[in-house]
This record gives sequence, structure tokens and C-alpha cells, in this order.
Amino acid sequence: MGRSSTPGEGTRPRVRHAGQLGRDDGLYEDPPEKGPDSGADGRRRVPADGGHRKGGAKRHGKKGKRRVLRWVASVLSLVIIGGAVAGYLYIEHLNGNLKKADLTLGDKKMADHKANAAGQTPLNILLIGSDARDSKENQKLGGAKDTFGGPPLADVQMLLHLSADRSNMAVVSMPRDTLLKIPKCTDPKTGHVYPATTGVAMTNQTLSRGGPGCTVAAWYELTGITIDHFMMIDFSGVVSMADAIGGVPVCVRGNVYSHTRDGKGSGLKLEEGTTKVKGKQALQWLRTRYGFEDGTDLGRTHAQHMYMNSMVRELRKGTKLTDPGKLMGLAEAATNALTVDKGLDSVKKLYDLAGELKKAPTKRITMTTMPNVYGTGVNNGRVLPMPVEADQLFQMVRDDIPLDGKASKRTASAAKKPTAPVAEIPVSIRNGTRTDTEYPVKGRASAVKGLLAGKGFTQAAIDTQNTDAAARTGVLFPSVDMEGNAQAVAKALGIPLTAVKKSTAVSGITLTVGADWREDGDYSAPSAEEKTPESARALNGDDETACMAIQPGFGW
Repeated sequence: MGRSSTPGEGTRPRVRHAGQLGRDDGLYEDPPEKGPDSGADGRRRVPADGGHRKGGAKRHGKKGKRRVLRWVASVLSLVIIGGAVAGYLYIEHLNGNLKKADLTLGDKKMADHKANAAGQTPLNILLIGSDARDSKENQKLGGAKDTFGGPPLADVQMLLHLSADRSNMAVVSMPRDTLLKIPKCTDPKTGHVYPATTGVAMTNQTLSRGGPGCTVAAWYELTGITIDHFMMIDFSGVVSMADAIGGVPVCVRGNVYSHTRDGKGSGLKLEEGTTKVKGKQALQWLRTRYGFEDGTDLGRTHAQHMYMNSMVRELRKGTKLTDPGKLMGLAEAATNALTVDKGLDSVKKLYDLAGELKKAPTKRITMTTMPNVYGTGVNNGRVLPMPVEADQLFQMVRDDIPLDGKASKRTASAAKKPTAPVAEIPVSIRNGTRTDTEYPVKGRASAVKGLLAGKGFTQAAIDTQNTDAAARTGVLFPSVDMEGNAQAVAKALGIPLTAVKKSTAVSGITLTVGADWREDGDYSAPSAEEKTPESARALNGDDETACMAIQPGFGW
């Protein structure tokens, strides 16, 4: 296929609304390359209307719908101005729309956040896009019939980090083709136990192992980032949300048609420049792989970042959400589309959360992709976390370092004084030096016990029952009164205070020697550089010039 000329990054031709192009041939979801543990991940061609409405409603039906909409708008008006009974009933209706699930299904309890000097803590939310095809709405939007009712896959995974001082926000995407170890998860509904994978598996399979709580557990296992909430949205939810806000502007550097001769592609067909997408076309944008950049999942992830930034800008303009009817549409679309953890089980909690997120200006929002490398051999076509740069990005999030490179406003928490002499502080030491490719280092817990004894900590003991692998060395304590003592242990060994955290998973001060301390000698703490790795492809929320590059051969 021919390819049109490519304008520069800042070129922004006239804005078109979805529906101005001719009807697309269909909506496609591309099947990922086969690999180990890939599961039933195939996709098939599904007819679609290319974002057009199907007309033909009878006049009587239209009048009836108008009356219903007028009534609904009136109800929402009562909510907005504080109408008592009607407002309460409508809020309860929205609460009933929300689907709720357990935050985590893994055995490992997440540590508490480390507060700064002002007592503020960051907020981490895992955003999950599900490809579930268990409803008529979702089945109409994608997937072959043989996948209907099958296990859902977490095809979009983004960690949203709001800084403790609420001055900035970061998003870290993990490509769906990422290979990682999935921890043991227990389905809360059936009690079925999914054992930890012996090797690596695709991250999108986590959702089918009991629910979104297993995806949360896998993220915590890989990154060490404590996750406070999750929010999951499905195909129909994406369409509803885009429609409710009047569409989302997106840009391509040339005409693009995501369609291959063998039936792969999302079916997205756009002209060069900026188009306001909504309905199925918005979903096509988010699913497009063939036609963007190099035709891989990494290009699709970058396109999703552009969409999210643009959607946030549209929402913050506020012009589309001033009348009750549109507010009603957004409220209904959002609550019907979402599955949330039980800590976000009401509209009031979601409203409060939105208030927190609004504190970070768009110019301080940074979208990134987990630095990665392509697998080889049987893992060809998949990606793995880049050994150094991925953990650098994760550590910046753990330590609440802004990803936009601007000066941090964070204030480190003040050190706590120990409540007992070091000789009277009991410490439990665990050997967590095992890795995916290496056995645990024998004698590491004993060696560290000797180091502590040399510092005066004579009450240290080795815990031989708990030897779970840990990527990073850290100190946990169960209650606030032990924090000063736990910090004293860390200081004695040169462990940063950011690695000292409160956790209900331990009954006393517990030092885990991680895979970052496999060698004898003093601990050398890896320090997070105050710079986002180039491989993370940082995209600023205020960048309205962002425009997707087109893969050669997909122009028209």
C-alpha cells in the first residue's frame, strides 16, 4: 500500500469527528505471537460499523427515549444541587452499578507506604483493560465466537502513581506481551488455588487466575511497589466513556488503515492529522498494533498514552460536562464499565479519588513504558523487563521521585529514635537471595547476622522457615512503636530508610537479605537516579503535538 507524506511532530491539520470517513470493513484484534504459557489468546475478525450509529429508530421510540432522558437529567440535577431523597436514590443506583473484587489474591502482603515529613503518602492505582467477552456488548466489539465466555485477559496494564504531595503524577505501562513470574493466587469465589508459575508467563494471563487481584499480586511481586487500588474497564466501557465525553482527539502522521491481508489489525482507518474518535473508533485506536510505529505492542502502548493524555485534557476543559444530561451519561458509563477493589466500593470514594487526582496539573503528568528487551529463542516475540533500567524506573516510583525531571517537592520523613538499646532489639533475618536463575546463596543470613552482631545487635536470629525470594533487601516492622528500632537496624547495615516499611505480614522486626546482596561485605544500596530512563519513552500530559508514526505498508 502507498504511504502518504509524513508531517512533523507539531503539524496539526483540521480536527475531524469520527464518522466522517467511509464505513470500515471490520474490527479486528490481532493475535499475539505464540509463546510458552500463552494460553487461549487468539483473536478473530468481527464485523463492525466503523464507529457509525445504526439508524432507523421509530418516532414513538425516540419520543419515549427523550422523556426518559429528560427525567434522568432532572434526577441528576437534584443530585448536583443536593436534592435529598432523589439524590440519595440515584447515588445508590450508581453504587449498584459498580462491580467489586478483592485488591490482591496473592499470599504476600504489601508493605505500607513510607510517609514524608508532612505525613503524606503516595497513591498507586493499577489500571487494567480487560478483553472479557462475557456480555453481548463486548462480543459485538471484538473477538471470535470461540473466545466468548472464555477466560479474560488483562491486555492493558498501567500503574498510576500520584505523588505524596500531590504535585505530580506518573503512569507506568507494562506491555501485555511481558513475560514474568506469576505468584500463587487464590480465586476468592471458588477457592481454587493457582500455583505460582514455575517459569515465566505472559502478564495478561494474570486476570484469568482468579481476577484482577492476581494482576495486582504479579505487579507487586515484580516491582515492589505497594498498590492501593485497582480499576478495571472492559471493551464496552471504553466505548461508553469515549462517547460520554464527546470523543477524544488523536493524531496520526499519515493516513493509516490497520488491516492486513490475512485478517489481522484493529480496522482503524484515519486520515493524516487530528481526528476526534469515539465509540468503536476509540476502541480501535486503543487496540491498534499493526499500522503504528513498528507494528508491535510497544507502539500500541505509546498510542494508549497519547489517548489517555488527550482524554485527561478534554475532561479538564470541563466544557462537555456542564449540563446534567452529559454528566449523567458519564456517571452511568463510568460506573457500569468499572470493576474496582473493595476500597473503592462507592461513588463517594471514586469522587474523592478523582479530587485527589485532579491536584496534579496536566503539565506534571508523565506517561512511560516499562523499559524492556525482546526475548529470544522460545520467548521470541515477547518482551522482558530490562534488567537495570526497568528497576531504575520502579525504584523512582517506590521512592516517589518525579518522572518529569522537575525538582521534587518531596520532604523525606524524619528518622525515628530507637526505643531500646541495640543489644535489646530482636531481629529476624531471612535469606531471600534466590532468583529465577540462581539458587539462594548459602550462609547469607548467617553472614548478615554476624555483621549485625559486630554492630551490637546481639538479639538477631535466623528465620529458616521463610525463604521466599526477594529482589531487594529490606526491613519490615509490624507496628509504629517499632519503627525507630527497625531504622536502627537499617542504618547499621547501610540500608536506606526508604527500604524500612510497616507491614502486617511480620510479627517483629524482619530483615530480608535480597538478591541485591548476594555477595559478602557491606550492603551497597542501589540509588535511583533522578532521571527517567530514555527507554521508558516519557510523554508529558501537556504535549498536544504528540502524533503517532505510521508503520510502512499501512497507509492508504
